[in-house]
Amino acid sequence: MKAFTYERARSPAEASAAAARMPGAKFIAGGTNLLDLMKLEVETPRHLIDVNGLALDKIEAAPEGGLRIGALVRNTDLAADERVRRDYGLVSRALVAGASGQLRNKATTAGNLLQRTRCPYFYDTNQPCNKRLPGSGCGAMGGFSRQHAVVGASDACIATHPSDMAVAMRALDAVVDTVRPDGSTRNIPIADFYRLPGNTPHLENVLDKGELITTVTLPKPVGGTQIYRKVRDRASYAFALVSIGAVIQRDGTGRVAVGGVAHKPWRVEEAEAELPRGAKAVTDRLFADATPSPQNEFKLLLAQRTLSAVLLEAKG
Repeated sequence: MKAFTYERARSPAEASAAAARMPGAKFIAGGTNLLDLMKLEVETPRHLIDVNGLALDKIEAAPEGGLRIGALVRNTDLAADERVRRDYGLVSRALVAGASGQLRNKATTAGNLLQRTRCPYFYDTNQPCNKRLPGSGCGAMGGFSRQHAVVGASDACIATHPSDMAVAMRALDAVVDTVRPDGSTRNIPIADFYRLPGNTPHLENVLDKGELITTVTLPKPVGGTQIYRKVRDRASYAFALVSIGAVIQRDGTGRVAVGGVAHKPWRVEEAEAELPRGAKAVTDRLFADATPSPQNEFKLLLAQRTLSAVLLEAKG
């Protein structure tokens, strides 16, 4: 691990301004992903800004009728919150499906959204990776690609986003609230928060330099049967090959977001109109532009069958 300096921020605006001012600065809260990457020298921040003291650890009712979740709310606390379990069960189920109890006790809401890919070529500094070192190439291209993206990828990167919670947040149309270095704020729909890789896979979201997530807002409850189903190689402590986050209403309509298949949680609202016709009709639209490799084309059928199981469960 390379040497770094450290400070504790006293306010969100101060943290944001410091991150913009200091070269190579990173925020740290739970550290469940960042510290691992620092040990491997995949991430080499020159300055860490500790945001744990910013009082962003509350879950509160939003004026519009939803919930405002502080950026520092730990995954365990969010999954266990009575209001979340009652009205946003998809979030609770997705969180419990992720990581381990020990990690969920430390991991934060904002950190979960911002965690980086688990692509082995990204983690191995001896391998080329455009996400880690822009312009170096992509070792996964022509390499081992079983776990990688089947849709939304590019010639520069075929990594997937690892977050389970982000899939649930995408299905529920969450909004990411931030503060900028100049003290201004903005509200970013999660549909617009993540970038596809294109030619710049190292740019994973739309945050500006120094911009700090303060809360994540869930809109009014949408009701319905909320199901998160995750298919993985091990029963626990493994990332999704395919996951489905779905909200299914009694009339058969609903929402579907897919994890493990793209650089971001994958949702195509137009495909949801096909839900009454069944899983194949939906996934045909979801993956109309898919470009799988021979090693991961199984994900297309796996997603269809997983959604079929979700729809059967929703029907009781």
